[in-house]
Amino acid sequence: MHHACLAGGKRLRPALTRLFCESAGGDVSAAVLPSVAIEMVHTYSLVHDDLPCMDDDDMRRGEPTVHKKWDEATAVLAGDALLTEAFSVLAAHPQAGPLVGILAAASGALGMVGGQVSDLGVDLAALRESERLPAVLTVHATKTAALFGAACEMGCVAGGGTGSEHAREYGYQLGMLFQATDDVIDVTGTAAGIGKTPGKDADLDRPTLVAALGLDGARERAELHAKAALTAAAGFGLSKEHLACSLVGFLTSRTH
Repeated sequence: MHHACLAGGKRLRPALTRLFCESAGGDVSAAVLPSVAIEMVHTYSLVHDDLPCMDDDDMRRGEPTVHKKWDEATAVLAGDALLTEAFSVLAAHPQAGPLVGILAAASGALGMVGGQVSDLGVDLAALRESERLPAVLTVHATKTAALFGAACEMGCVAGGGTGSEHAREYGYQLGMLFQATDDVIDVTGTAAGIGKTPGKDADLDRPTLVAALGLDGARERAELHAKAALTAAAGFGLSKEHLACSLVGFLTSRTH
């Protein structure tokens, strides 16, 4: 569990929870437990995603994946334990009820887990051309964007703020942007730069924006989500100079 959680990584989801807690007028201390919880949920999903029965990856965050460092059974159990501990941590928060509901909805069958099922099951080659983009966007919305939306909404709730729907929409669009650029980086990046094996999406025939639209089309789609994220940030009352808006630009241009 420690190996998976503490081996580097962007910590983007917990950073968003803290950012929106403070932006909602809350004290940063109110963001600690939900930030830890959402990072644990995200990390458990990576541990399971790397297993031979899914992506069969040897590297994560520049380190050997859990099943490579130990074995498959240990990786399954470490992921299970991280998921369970996430809700144990969150239960200690004064706003535990709504926070647990937000995180569970985003990470369960209608969110991240459901998105992973779709990611494994969608065969773009078998779909009509008009069906390919909607299929990919559905995977991105559930597998990635739902948890980003939850991160921002949890921060707003933990901070006692209003406008959680705008926070959730910002996170959702940022997640769609993140996944769009991730699809591009899987083609253009290097193992040293991204901390995992590049080219895995194509090798495994995963439904990606690059597969559906090509590199240029994927980049154009990323720009659409960037604009939508900025609109949602404005709806939350954030200025163009706010860190949340700067983050949109950073993710749009990221290379790893």
